[in-house]
Amino acid sequence: MSAEDLTGAEITIRCLQEEGVKHIFGYPGGAVLFIYDELFKQDKVKHILVRHEQAAIHAADGYARSSKKPGVALVTSGPGVTNAITGIATAYMDSIPMVIISGQVPTHAIGLDAFQEVDTVGITRPCVKHNFLVKDITELAATIKKAFYICSTGRPGPVLVDIPKDISAEKFKFSYPASVSMRSYDPINKDHPEQLKKAIRLIMGSKRPMVYTGGGVILGNATSQLTRFVQMLDFPCTNTLMGLGGYPATDKQFVGMLGMHGTYEANMAMQNCDVLIAVGARFDDRVIGNPKHFSNKDRKIIHIDIDPSSISKRVSVDVPIIGGVSNVLDGLIKLLMASKEKPKQEALKSWWAQIDQWRARDCLKYDRKSTIIKPQMVIEKLYEVTKGEAFITSDVGQHQMWAAQFYKFDKPKRWINSGGLGTMGFGLPSAMGVQIANPKNVVACVTGEASIQMCIQELSTCKQYNLPLKIINLNNRYMGMVRQWQEFFHGNRYAESYVDALPDFVKLAESYGHVGIKIENPNDIEDALKEAFKLKDKLVFMDFITDQTENVFPMIPGGKGLSEMILI
Repeated sequence: MSAEDLTGAEITIRCLQEEGVKHIFGYPGGAVLFIYDELFKQDKVKHILVRHEQAAIHAADGYARSSKKPGVALVTSGPGVTNAITGIATAYMDSIPMVIISGQVPTHAIGLDAFQEVDTVGITRPCVKHNFLVKDITELAATIKKAFYICSTGRPGPVLVDIPKDISAEKFKFSYPASVSMRSYDPINKDHPEQLKKAIRLIMGSKRPMVYTGGGVILGNATSQLTRFVQMLDFPCTNTLMGLGGYPATDKQFVGMLGMHGTYEANMAMQNCDVLIAVGARFDDRVIGNPKHFSNKDRKIIHIDIDPSSISKRVSVDVPIIGGVSNVLDGLIKLLMASKEKPKQEALKSWWAQIDQWRARDCLKYDRKSTIIKPQMVIEKLYEVTKGEAFITSDVGQHQMWAAQFYKFDKPKRWINSGGLGTMGFGLPSAMGVQIANPKNVVACVTGEASIQMCIQELSTCKQYNLPLKIINLNNRYMGMVRQWQEFFHGNRYAESYVDALPDFVKLAESYGHVGIKIENPNDIEDALKEAFKLKDKLVFMDFITDQTENVFPMIPGGKGLSEMILI
């Protein structure tokens, strides 16, 4: 069959179809109207109309995080792109595979300050894995193929394709490449047998081992290998905020999340281990605190990561292993099975005894008899009511940390939050993407009264597409984490952290056609949650009026080390 003459807009849609894209999130505008016209003419790719471009990117982000497919978004030129930047940066910081198609002014007008023109390639360059400006229709199909390849191989990330309006109208023979090869881009995914042997020697000689895992385990679909590896060794395991669900939280070897708001036992074990096995993690500042404090301990570090630039970036390591996490873990497991040597059992027994002493501090305790709703209790009841099976998205702040601490994630891709950028407004639109990717599953958004208002207009999108999300609003009438820092480090001067003139969230939800419930009594928490989750085909907005003074503990102050935690 001879190739067809198609417009650039038709080619764009055909490329998406060839990639198996089922959903695209977007908002129309002049520079992408030819593309929207072609979307209208077909039914293989369903368009989800959001109410703001930031939400389009967050929704595509949630779609990608909760599935094994890249998220796809479509925005127009100028303010369409600039509105999308926050979402793109969010995805970039957390290494989320995504393709963003943006419209651009016609090629002859580029650089002339045309109506709704911005330098999209220049603006997005710092917060994408790669970007393209298509100036020749003969390169359009190949460019889109490259975008999908780049976004999902190696260390994933968002890739943007900027298409001028005249390119979307011009015609060319359509042919979609079967594969792609780029000399300058060759993702590393090889075995390193000598490095694996070095790692095994350190592991077998360890007396106080620790397995520290991050989002790379989730992104690399390596949770089953990680679980087997950790359980074969009987080593303690901790997850970062982005790695929750990479190892089952209900398993006895899990010592909780580590870092700024991690558990006492996880942070102390991390700081006092003699061999640290870092898997798909990047020694982030919120995880290890001050690197000088972390590096003053005599320990050996094995670091497994697909991104060479992450190795020894913040902390010097002894055995770097560059490659896909799943492949490397498979290699380590094979060596463990073949080895006649075993980890030092007596030393390991003593190490676990020390960890149990740290656990006995019960660092997550709170007042369970309070007559005011404690946010921790809401999350605990949410876990019980959903039996730990829900997809949980969150915004950013205290509620995010409580969700991470008190909802026990046993499965990967169930915890969806903005880790690196810390984006308020992420929770609701990302939940929409999660629900669309997982239509038969329960999706709950844990948020706060400040965060939810960042993208609250997406309640309209939820109504249009009948998305039965359950919103858990932990309403303490403050920007909670800002207030906490002001209490601890700014002399209780609560500068602009009180959220005044709040809406009636119940009435607001009802005005969008949803169900609203206000909960003020701790005794009503469980019943309200059960009532909400019984409404399987309705979005329910639960407004929990919580204790304004409650803080997230443990807490490591900025610039301090892992053992310098503030406890209750």
